[in-house]
Amino acid sequence: MKKRLLVAVIIVVLVALGYRLSRPELPEVKLVKVSSGVVEQTVSNTRAGTVNACLRSKLSLPIGGQIAELYVREGDQVEKGQLLMSLWNNDRQAQVEQARAQVQAANKEHQSICIAAASDAREASRLSRLLEQKLISAERADLAAAKSQSSAAACAAADAMQTQALASLKLAEAVLAQTYLNAPFAGRVAEVTGEVGEFSTPSPPGVPTPPAIDLLTDNCHYISAPIDEVDASDIAVGMPVRVTMDSFRDRDFPATIRRISTYVLDYEKQARTVEVEADLLPDADMPRLLAGYSADMEVILEAKSSALRVPTELIVDETFVLVVDEDNLIQQRKIEIGLANWHYSEVLGGLEEGDLIVGNIGIKGITAGAEVVVAQ
Repeated sequence: MKKRLLVAVIIVVLVALGYRLSRPELPEVKLVKVSSGVVEQTVSNTRAGTVNACLRSKLSLPIGGQIAELYVREGDQVEKGQLLMSLWNNDRQAQVEQARAQVQAANKEHQSICIAAASDAREASRLSRLLEQKLISAERADLAAAKSQSSAAACAAADAMQTQALASLKLAEAVLAQTYLNAPFAGRVAEVTGEVGEFSTPSPPGVPTPPAIDLLTDNCHYISAPIDEVDASDIAVGMPVRVTMDSFRDRDFPATIRRISTYVLDYEKQARTVEVEADLLPDADMPRLLAGYSADMEVILEAKSSALRVPTELIVDETFVLVVDEDNLIQQRKIEIGLANWHYSEVLGGLEEGDLIVGNIGIKGITAGAEVVVAQ
């Protein structure tokens, strides 16, 4: 009898052991506590944006010619109005000198003619008084008056010639100015095309040619990025923006929307987007930025500083979170969502602060109704 009982116990133990050994290992879940914090409603760019210089000009002279002098090199800091490059212009300088001489001649001629006109006017006035006193003939007084009028007309003509000479000088100076390239704003020279002695050619319409000098600001930048047309309607000028850059992965850059394009970009095989620009806010710790850096912008449409929230990635079908009941079974719990972004979603109902939800969804075996082991 004892022998049979012992055999039965051994069989039960072996069966239990076999069941335990053949039973699949239960998945382990990690629980996350629901807490309060900042939640934002945001929209982001659909493709990588770009860091742009606040001012950038690809400068070229309006005429072609041989480069006589290059006053800057790539990387030089220049001031507004500073001379950057000049073409050979001896002929145009000679034209300016000639025009200046013509102005001087016109001034002298104007002075001479108008002095004589003033003298003739005084003589005519004097003879007119003598005629009233019957001391001279009317014929002589008439001749003096006619001569005074003729001299006055000659003075007016000399005045016009003087104005014409000044205009010719301005024209010659303007033609000469076409051979000088000056900085339209303070900035840094990014690129210089050409060397002294080479021929510089302006870009004709429809034929892109390299600029003579590429000038840009290196202390002022803004961000330009495409936003999906569906999201663009929610954006307004002045909204706060959080900018991230691949070159500075460990930090964000605050900015504000400065311009929203007035039309939709429609490129073949690409989603329709609206170009949005944001000004970077002043920052004493701002690193040196380079125009052309890739950048992403996250426009903050609305924000709450203390809202009940859960990580967005833990929400199933944008409706449920997973919880573990007292029998270690996973259950779905429906929640009501408010503001949301890629990081957090606001919980308006279905959870309370301190509740625990499954934090490693997506792992094999972690589904509604499954038995799990809670990680300690």
